[in-house]
Amino acid sequence: MDTAAYGDWIRAFETARQERAERGDPDWRTGVPPHPSIRRSVQRFQVGEDGDGAELITKAEAAGDAEYASAVRMFVAEERNHARLLALLLSSGGAPVIASHWSDRIFVTLRRALGLRLELLVLMIAETVALRYYRALRDGGEDALTREVAARILADEERHVPFHCHRLRRALRPLPSPVRVLATSGWCAALAVASAVVAVDHGPALRRLGVGRRRFVAEVVRSSGPIAASMR
Repeated sequence: MDTAAYGDWIRAFETARQERAERGDPDWRTGVPPHPSIRRSVQRFQVGEDGDGAELITKAEAAGDAEYASAVRMFVAEERNHARLLALLLSSGGAPVIASHWSDRIFVTLRRALGLRLELLVLMIAETVALRYYRALRDGGEDALTREVAARILADEERHVPFHCHRLRRALRPLPSPVRVLATSGWCAALAVASAVVAVDHGPALRRLGVGRRRFVAEVVRSSGPIAASMR
């Protein structure tokens, strides 16, 4: 996509919105009670998807690019839809949502304390981890409804990562090359730590999904190189 404007991203988000509207929701009547480890894991990710995004939208609007702010609002709408899908998936299997989780509280506190550029770097940690998590849930889910919901969310996340990379390229461009390398190297290190924390917290679910903690961390870390290069 164009490296200067966000018109192409707006069109991509709008196309995805139209496709969702035409497709409709999955058949929630097919839900089954999830395994306890999967239930706990999905509950925690649902909390993470359920942020209102107001702080990010405010910072995007303050950046002075109306097209970018519009695209961010579309991104936030998709994240809210992910929370809705996960909540309905849990409900279809007789499981409730949870009000909060410590990992999300830490993540939100960090994001809100930072400017747009650093907030996006923190957000990209969550988005990159989510890519591998939803892929595991899509491929290893024990029922068709779980796999379908995970596939829908994953398709959006695969668009979100390059969208944020696009913005970070522009945000990091004024910095000297060594500083850009240092920033993205630090991001890779933070991602490795975050993926290890997620692997510990969601270990039983990851094993149930056929991934396991070590493989999960290794594959998230492996994915960080191309993403960091794209940011630079």
